[in-house]
Amino acid sequence: MNNTEQIETLTALREVAKEREQPRKSPRLATVRVSPGSYLAAASVLTFISALLLRSEMDLLALGCLATAWLIVPALACADRIEFDGASLIRRGPATVVLRLIGGCQKQLGVKDFEKVDTHTLRTIRRGGRVKYRYRTHIVGEAAEFTFASGGRSYREMVRQLFPLVHQDKLDLRTLDLRDYLCDPKSLNREVEALQLASTDVLDGATLDFKLGGKKQHSKGEIENGTASIDRERAELLGQVGNKLRIAGRLNEAREAFRRALIVIPKDGRLTFEFARLLRSHAISLNNAKLLLRARAAIRLAASRASNDPGLLTLVGESLLEWGETIRAQRSFQRVIDLEPGNFRAHMGLANLALRDGKLAHVIHQYRDAARSASEKSLIGYARREGDYYARLNDDDDYLASELRRINWLQHSLRVRRLAARVTNASILVALIVPYIDPAVAGLCWSLASSSLVAWTTSLFAIRLLSGRRTPRLDTGSV
Repeated sequence: MNNTEQIETLTALREVAKEREQPRKSPRLATVRVSPGSYLAAASVLTFISALLLRSEMDLLALGCLATAWLIVPALACADRIEFDGASLIRRGPATVVLRLIGGCQKQLGVKDFEKVDTHTLRTIRRGGRVKYRYRTHIVGEAAEFTFASGGRSYREMVRQLFPLVHQDKLDLRTLDLRDYLCDPKSLNREVEALQLASTDVLDGATLDFKLGGKKQHSKGEIENGTASIDRERAELLGQVGNKLRIAGRLNEAREAFRRALIVIPKDGRLTFEFARLLRSHAISLNNAKLLLRARAAIRLAASRASNDPGLLTLVGESLLEWGETIRAQRSFQRVIDLEPGNFRAHMGLANLALRDGKLAHVIHQYRDAARSASEKSLIGYARREGDYYARLNDDDDYLASELRRINWLQHSLRVRRLAARVTNASILVALIVPYIDPAVAGLCWSLASSSLVAWTTSLFAIRLLSGRRTPRLDTGSV
């Protein structure tokens, strides 16, 4: 090889090395806005400051604060987004650039590093048999946390792209529902029309009484002709559509779909479990105590029909734990452990139950068993950290006392934040009305609102400071 060929070869290798060093841009599969709560709080505070500046006749500064509150802050909120590229979540936007300059790193979390994915539901509007739900998903990892809320197609796309890639043991019940049943409203309408469910007017006036426990008998001719299998397939399809309707908040239609499905397969444990959850959602939306009792009866029936299905028994136990039936939840989790000793979710459920009872030794034992039965590195690390934390609480009285003080201060900070927010809103409202009656009282209200706003802001910083667990001090007195 002559010198010219060697130079060309080295040049080509240098170009390949440069391409490898450059970060590869993965395709963006989904993007969703960051939950705008912090931006709304900042806009509210700036609006209040502009009102104070206006009262002090600082019109130019007041106009600047007002423009920042209602022009710049909303623009920043819209630009602050969470992107998913198929392997990790990344937060992008002007605010993240500032945070990167301060902290020196980008907020990013790989799917394999997820430890928990929790979804909370907020019922916003109820009209007839329809409820408007807003979902708020919180993803936790050791290195970062992400929070985003529903509000359109972008959230559905994020759920469709992200949730199927996350290990099931990291997802709570609501997140599992969203993964399996969240869909586009137009496609859901087509499925409902294909199944020919009753109209909404008929369903709104239908009775809520529906008894479980029947048994449909198929004749010999139906079994030979395959009618029984067709009926079962239709019943399973009705159950799937019922779950989709439940997630969409169309509770009356969901109840009708489950009713038809349970007529065909009344002994199906999973269908009974899903129907019980629908009944509870309907009872809460209607504030119906009788329907809530029927939901509890249905979940108990689902537990008995789950027989030897560890996956279903685990979900039933988590629902019972959420509903406050701790004794039945413990029985369900224990049945799972008997059938499948290495079930991660069952061990985590038993750890939560032991924590409610204050049995730290049982909590430590269950977390360590969960770490041994986990199938992913992030789950193993999470369970071990939890077990080590409670072990330190159990062994170190000083650390236990300091953590109890931290939790008490955190609770006080939360109360102060709620009280200060109410006082601020009430004071501003009175201050806007009272000037027509007594200007002196208006000044007092503005002073009270300012003081309560300072208390609210201070409580926010205190909550952020106290939310993290304290690192125990190492004993350096002896070698």
